Amino acid sequence: MSRIIIISNRLPVTVKKNQQGEIEYTASIGGLSTGLKTIHDQSDSMWLGWPGIPEEEITPDEKEEIIRVLSEEYKCLPVFLSREEIRQYYDGFCNKTIWPLFHYFMAKTEYDFVNWETYQSVNKKFFKELEPFVNAEDVVWVHDYQLMLLPALIKSRFRRAKVGFFLHIPFPCMELFRVLIWRKEILTGLLGADLIGFHTYDYVRNFMGCTRRLLGLDDYLNRIPYDDRYIQVNAFPMGIEYQRFFELPDDRILSDPDLSDFRFTEGIKTILSIDRLDYTKGIPERIKSFERFLKRYHAYHGKIVLNLIVAPSRTDVDSYELLLKEIKELVSEINGKYGTMNWMPIWFFYRSFSQEALTYFYRGSDVLLVTPLRDGMNLIAKEYIAARNDYGGMVVISETAGAASELGEAIIVNPNDYNSTAEGIKYAIEMPAYERVARNKIMHTRLKRYNVNFWAEQFLKSLEETVNDSISMNIKMSADDNLEVISAAYRYSKKRLLFLDYDGTLVGFQNIPEQAKPDLELKELLAELSQNPNNTVVIVSGRDRAVLTRWLKGLNLYIMASHGLWLLDPESGEWSMMLPLENEWKNKVRPILEFYSDSLPGSFIEEKEFSLAWHYRQCDPDIVASKLTEIRDTLSGATHSSTIGLQEGNKVLEIKDTRFNKGYGAMQFLKNGDYDFVLGIGDDHTDEDLFASLPEGAYSIKIGMGNTNASYRMKSWLSTRKLLKEFAE
Repeated sequence: MSRIIIISNRLPVTVKKNQQGEIEYTASIGGLSTGLKTIHDQSDSMWLGWPGIPEEEITPDEKEEIIRVLSEEYKCLPVFLSREEIRQYYDGFCNKTIWPLFHYFMAKTEYDFVNWETYQSVNKKFFKELEPFVNAEDVVWVHDYQLMLLPALIKSRFRRAKVGFFLHIPFPCMELFRVLIWRKEILTGLLGADLIGFHTYDYVRNFMGCTRRLLGLDDYLNRIPYDDRYIQVNAFPMGIEYQRFFELPDDRILSDPDLSDFRFTEGIKTILSIDRLDYTKGIPERIKSFERFLKRYHAYHGKIVLNLIVAPSRTDVDSYELLLKEIKELVSEINGKYGTMNWMPIWFFYRSFSQEALTYFYRGSDVLLVTPLRDGMNLIAKEYIAARNDYGGMVVISETAGAASELGEAIIVNPNDYNSTAEGIKYAIEMPAYERVARNKIMHTRLKRYNVNFWAEQFLKSLEETVNDSISMNIKMSADDNLEVISAAYRYSKKRLLFLDYDGTLVGFQNIPEQAKPDLELKELLAELSQNPNNTVVIVSGRDRAVLTRWLKGLNLYIMASHGLWLLDPESGEWSMMLPLENEWKNKVRPILEFYSDSLPGSFIEEKEFSLAWHYRQCDPDIVASKLTEIRDTLSGATHSSTIGLQEGNKVLEIKDTRFNKGYGAMQFLKNGDYDFVLGIGDDHTDEDLFASLPEGAYSIKIGMGNTNASYRMKSWLSTRKLLKEFAE
């Protein structure tokens, strides 16, 4: 079995110094630590993360001792961070940029380039600490928004490792995510994972929308072809340790010292609210909704109490201090307005409670009011339901909490609508017992089955299946893994023929075709290869001959333009036409393309000498997906009775004479020479004719995923450059 390596910002154990200056180790309880405990307890697993103590607070000897203890007693590998790194990476980029933006608080989102640079460097530090311990086929599970660049770092170094990533907070819609300055870096960082998991399908859809519209990636059934593999994106709603809450004995709860001064009052309905101090939790809005309830339903005055528990968080941040001040003022205002000598409507607890104490609150409360403005999941709602082993109580939950998608039997409200929340509270209190029990039993059954262990097991099982499926669908040999073999065959040969596609093979794709002109490195590389007397280098492109002449002028290259229609002889400098053609058909097809170009913003027509190309790379991918079949059918209907046909490329439809193609052009070279090394590289459907025409023993290489006649695959055009550099050495 593969070894499992878990990576998160924090380790499941916290290291700190006590008042005597001694190192103490405290194991975490709940959340991710509980969910992954069973997996981490496996003998060959490891957990990597920050131990919670700034690097400046420990001596070199203490550091070595911490590493030893964490390794031997906790199976953990620490990543030590300085105070400055913590301030810029965690307090800065994570909590001032990613946290507010991903929770839809654009006004609170800050953009600091120094913080971004530190975020990058800390992700690299995590990788540097991890690198010596990773084996080729390990399972590496990366967690949360602090480490979104890490999957790509791991995959670039360990291509066969099974890499999973899970985001524990919401992923925003594309319109919001696109405002992030470093959006492409974040997306490509995440795409290093083989499996990307979110709490809900809403977040899955948001992520897929970003990869489609910001990176131009295609997908099918939440599977993204990327480089030489497939990436699966799916929802895995995190569960809780159900049995622990359901079976926790009352005597253990009541003995908790946190409850020494608290007991529920008989005859008083109790509403419970539990959150840490954060602007995403909607605590002021919740208090105002409760006030609306008191204002509308006077019969409950003196008969209901809201226990408002707020755990301290980030107390050194001014905005959080202001939030706490607002909460206190609202509580005082409502208690002063509605309270009496014998009744205080809101009891405010600004402190943390033990898990046992919280379970006491769960079991004694008639309603749990959990109405965040935005929350990735919210496990409090699930814990409340599980703790109510009498199937009593009722949850009033925000529709913007991830848990709402699972808890359909709860009362779901809009947290910004004080009236609907007030009505939801009333409905929860007055719900008939039989209905309450029936609803809760359904939710209990669901939570019991999909507990936190099931969540972890399902994710890892899905990761294994995703990687295996990708391997089974990608049975071609990897050229990236066989560069030395191909390079050796090149070096030991005497007469070589190299067919090289241009766009997507030698250069990356650009939104505007004219922007894909060759850079200096490519020109120098092609010059060196073509000057070798043992080489015949042929650029095989769908581009117009005028463009290729302008871009590649002066190089000793054969150039096949327009998919093999035109051939440039480098000795004479003259273009020859491989097949005589005419253009009368364009007058019939052009109006069709113009109609669709007008109706699809971002698309445009490229007119070549003997073909028409319709580009849609800059179009909204969702609109294109809905119209593409119609466009294909219309064009096919207009050309079916002639030699004119439709050829599909990467985000382009080209109408051309079907009697010529890249394979037809390649055959003219192959029949006139006795080559002992033949290479063909291309990236899309137009290159399949080239691959099919190559002789047995030739090296045919497909860039990226998809069905192919090629013998090998390579990740991207960057891999082509790397291979050609090997040839040039």
